[in-house]
Amino acid sequence: MDLSPAKKQCNFDCLYCELDPAKTVDKYDEIVSVEEVTSALTTALKEHADIDFITLTANGEPTLYPHLNELIDEINKIKGKTKTLILSNASKIDDPKTQEALLKFDEVKLSLDCATQKCLKKLDRSHTGIDIEKIKAGMLEFKSKYKGPLVIEILVVKTLNDSEEEIANLDAYLLKLQPIRIDIGTIDRPPAFDVKPVSYEELLHISHQFDSSLPVYIASRKKTEIRASSYSSEQILDTLRKRPLTLEDIEVLFDEESQKRFNILLKKKKIKLVETNGVKFYKKA
Repeated sequence: MDLSPAKKQCNFDCLYCELDPAKTVDKYDEIVSVEEVTSALTTALKEHADIDFITLTANGEPTLYPHLNELIDEINKIKGKTKTLILSNASKIDDPKTQEALLKFDEVKLSLDCATQKCLKKLDRSHTGIDIEKIKAGMLEFKSKYKGPLVIEILVVKTLNDSEEEIANLDAYLLKLQPIRIDIGTIDRPPAFDVKPVSYEELLHISHQFDSSLPVYIASRKKTEIRASSYSSEQILDTLRKRPLTLEDIEVLFDEESQKRFNILLKKKKIKLVETNGVKFYKKA
């Protein structure tokens, strides 16, 4: 559900955004009413009984919507068994009123492309006054209160936040935060500015730079660039020790013979299947 359907209203102007560049704002000046949103949702729920999630997002940042607290209260009255999810850039996560609203969602997904102020200004082009240290402190405070699954999303852009130093800073912070899942991806839609994605192979390499205890998931549609390779049984186990993989990852990375070796190891229980917030991973037993 788009809380800013008419235009982009955001306190970030990310280089990779698929929307046209726009001046950053700290509040909406075009506001749809709570009644309009809930009326549309009521109709949708009647027409589509099998909806898994009601996702709040925006042509911009949904936590800038001034009636978010009231809106989630109304949604929770009519949603039934359907779960609620918000996708936020986390810019207002240190604000108590924002936290109050987000605590009412069944799932919260926050972006964290950068762990340093320099990167935040260069890549996410944040509005004046937004400070990465306040964002990180706010996330930790929110996590201490929130009972649902907190997912972190990192979008990797070539030469901007893919350095070992930037990944190390993210890793150190995420070890403190301990989200239920970390999705790392890259550009897969035409960006507003001339910035480039990283390859799936580079995403895999980056995933290995995070501590192996962190639940990192590679979320990318840029997989066709990789040619499946031959892995010995030892190499398969070593790869899964460094970073758990999904079945989709395995089908991309491993050639036919390697997949046979994988299945043998699975039957021998040297590999185990684990599930993290709805995503199934294979890891070394």
